[in-house]
Amino acid sequence: MRTAERRIAAAWARPPAAGADGPRPRDAVPVGLAAAVGVLEAALRPDLPWPAATAAVTLAVLPVLLWRRTRPLVAVAGMAAATTGLALAHRIAVVEPNALFATFVLLSIPYALFRWGSGSDRIIGAAALAVDLLFTSSLSSDPLAETAAGVAFLGGACLLGALRRERVESRERRLDQVRAREREALARDLHDTVAHHVSAIVIRAQVAGADPGDKARVAESLRVIETEAQAVLADMRSLVRTLRAPADYRPTAGLEELARLAEPGPPPVAVSVAAPADLPGIVASTLFRIAQEGVTNARRHARGATRIDVEVTVDEREARVRVRDDGAPPRPASGDGHGLQGMAERAALLGGEVDAGPDPVGGWTLRASIPLGGKA
Repeated sequence: MRTAERRIAAAWARPPAAGADGPRPRDAVPVGLAAAVGVLEAALRPDLPWPAATAAVTLAVLPVLLWRRTRPLVAVAGMAAATTGLALAHRIAVVEPNALFATFVLLSIPYALFRWGSGSDRIIGAAALAVDLLFTSSLSSDPLAETAAGVAFLGGACLLGALRRERVESRERRLDQVRAREREALARDLHDTVAHHVSAIVIRAQVAGADPGDKARVAESLRVIETEAQAVLADMRSLVRTLRAPADYRPTAGLEELARLAEPGPPPVAVSVAAPADLPGIVASTLFRIAQEGVTNARRHARGATRIDVEVTVDEREARVRVRDDGAPPRPASGDGHGLQGMAERAALLGGEVDAGPDPVGGWTLRASIPLGGKA
């Protein structure tokens, strides 16, 4: 019993879905179209007992669609009140209940309830929909058929909304995991880079302190210390936030490892690197990771590729890497491209960007650029 109570409490406390906003200007389009279709339908359908009243009720309830994302429970209440009131009026007048086909647009309300609503909204709204369905169905000449149809339509809309929300939130959780892994990897690279420079500073300081009277040696040591300290500051400025890494550090991959991506294949991989030896270590490791991901994707997805080219260029403003294959465009992937998402996240931490897509002349190209000096 306690387990069930905890589950109910957790479901009740679930917050609304992120991204719910409105009303949006484009929301007026379906509302306007449904209103126009409803008025036309009421004028043309001979089977409607109360065409004017039915059209008026429909027009009165349609505006709640504008707030279905931000106020889904209010929208459900408005829809339930309208449908219940109209069905009760039909019953009192001994008229078979009937509605406009245009009211099918109102199914977006139960969809929005389970797509955007909080846990309490979902529970209360589902109860209100169930009560409304059972009451209105009981007033018809065939309650069982009306109930079955209502469950199919309303339940289907609720199910679609819930599934869509779970899919979106699951994808966001996976992307968060990708971002966390890239931040950890970047932190490890930063640790190795900073440790290298700080070790050089300590050694040079010890050399200078061993013989303070040797002015030439002291001057040379101070010059090296200044250079190494500037390199450390440049790498530190390349991060946009403080990152924590686990303790199992590994050697930082850089330009040397990038050059080793060249292989005879198939398909052969050609690597061209035009970068200075003093390129900041954090930038070099990022270029390597992006190039490695690009080569892996080309081998895995490019159809009929005969060559993969990797090119790295660096100028005063930025470092660039390009990975291109000459294969046919990949088929639509079943996944969400988490590898590229991780590379884009890593580049963004350094103020850069990643872009991938087909070439006009054929083949597929991955491009990335990283500004030198980092991002404040």
